[in-house]
Amino acid sequence: MTLDRSFIELNSASTERIRTMAKLSDKELQHRVGEHWTVAVVLAHLAFWDRRVMYVLDATEQDGKLSTPSVDIAVNDISLPLWAAIPPREAVRLAVEGAEKLDKRLEEYPPHLLEEIYNYNKRWIVRALHRNEHLDEADAALKDWNINRQ
Repeated sequence: MTLDRSFIELNSASTERIRTMAKLSDKELQHRVGEHWTVAVVLAHLAFWDRRVMYVLDATEQDGKLSTPSVDIAVNDISLPLWAAIPPREAVRLAVEGAEKLDKRLEEYPPHLLEEIYNYNKRWIVRALHRNEHLDEADAALKDWNINRQ
């Protein structure tokens, strides 16, 4: 099976969405997305998980086969106070930097290992799935906020 390479365009488009968040004001970046998160926390979350996938790519390439270091899902709850402490502009920078670096790495990654990772967890390859889920939440929260401000 040959892996559908459309993930490259999808990832690039989601990275561009992250990049546009740099245009938001500090107040917008601190706007709530759900009960505990802000737009900036969404971006810090994406930066963290993109780096997690980079770790999987590194370990898999080094081992020459799929390597999935365990990460407990509770990491989101554990990391929330740390992410919230990140200044909003820094959260944007980290999210853009991480997304760009991961997109490039995925584009150049050995195809046979990429396919093995994809078959294990396609969200590690099609980063747009995870990114867009949270970016949609942030966009909806900002839209509601802007409507209520008028």
